Order: sequence, then structure tokens, then C-alpha cells
Amino acid sequence: MRRMIQFISHYNERYGYLDSVRMALEGGCRWIQLRVKDATDDQVRPMAVEAQRMCREAGATFIIDDRVELVRELGADGVHLGLKDMPVAEARRILGDRFIIGGTANTFDQARAHYEASANYIGCGPFRFTTTKKNLSPILGLDGYRSIMEMMREHAIDIPVVAIGGIEESDIPSILATGVSGIALSGVVLRAADPVLKMKQIINITQHG
Repeated sequence: MRRMIQFISHYNERYGYLDSVRMALEGGCRWIQLRVKDATDDQVRPMAVEAQRMCREAGATFIIDDRVELVRELGADGVHLGLKDMPVAEARRILGDRFIIGGTANTFDQARAHYEASANYIGCGPFRFTTTKKNLSPILGLDGYRSIMEMMREHAIDIPVVAIGGIEESDIPSILATGVSGIALSGVVLRAADPVLKMKQIINITQHG
């Protein structure tokens, strides 16, 4: 099974949001989420246009965090919705069936609710504490993922689940062993001395163990 690897844009003292997208694409990632918190749609729009152009050139899926109207306006591939963002069902009503909709979940009940509301995938976390997210839900760890995946199997809920939140390279094999469909990363790539190489290494680990 080919694992999903999602890169979530971020920034640090060396790189901006678009730098992070470019390097993830150069490293072989083919699923990008543009996540820019504490900004207006007008501020994010130019970044989204450029990130979408880069993703189209690379043949990558382009998701925008939270901004349903901007997704519709730009014709992005989809939107990712946090627990405090627009409900998945409302986003589906606005966007229709063409667009990918992902939803954040911290519990089985939240994952099931997103599934029933027609989400295409679940971003499940956090795995551990991460500085990129404020107001964190309880940390799941490996046991949390095992429990959620087991309950999803018991309830015949078949939807991709992507682990997220403070994941380091050494965590990847054990996280994938819980049964999740893939991982979402940000800081571990940007903190690397060579982010492009780090992305390539992570893809190799994720796909080949």
C-alpha cells in the first residue's frame, strides 16, 4: 500500500511559507497543505496562487487549510478543516463533490462524524506536543492511534487516516504500524540542514520501511 505523505506549510527564521512548499515538492512530496493562521484571505491569496502553481507544475495535490471560499475561488484541490473551523458537512454543501475535504480528529467519535459528513480523509493527532498548533487536543501517542484504528475497523469505517503532530523521522515506522494511512509533517523537514534531502529520506522510509 502506498502511504500518504502530506506536507503542511510553515516558516522559520530561514524559510518562508512558499520556500517550505517549494522544498517539499523538490523532495518528492505530492500532497501540500497551505496552512497560514492569523491572516486574512486577502493576505493568503497571493501565496495560495503561487503555491497552487508550483503544485500544478509538480503534479501535486494542493489543499488549503480552513479557507473554504478561497478554495472555491482558486479551484484548489481541496480544504482541510480543523475542529474549530467550518463543519465538514457545510463545506461539502458549498464545495460539492469535486473537492477533497479533510477533517481534524482527536477521537474516534470525531473521526466517525467526519466520515458520516462525507470527509475524504482524517488528519488525526496530535501524536505529541508541537509548537505549530495552538490549543492542542490531548496527545494521542501510539496507543491512541491503535485504539482509534481498531474502533474504525470494528465499525467498518473505511477512510484514510493521516497521523499529524510533532512527528519525527524516527517515529514514522512505529506510527505506520498502527494502521494509519500516512503521515503529515512540517517542522521535521524545515529544521533539517537540507530540507529537500530530508523530505526524500522521509518518503523513502514511509514507502519502503
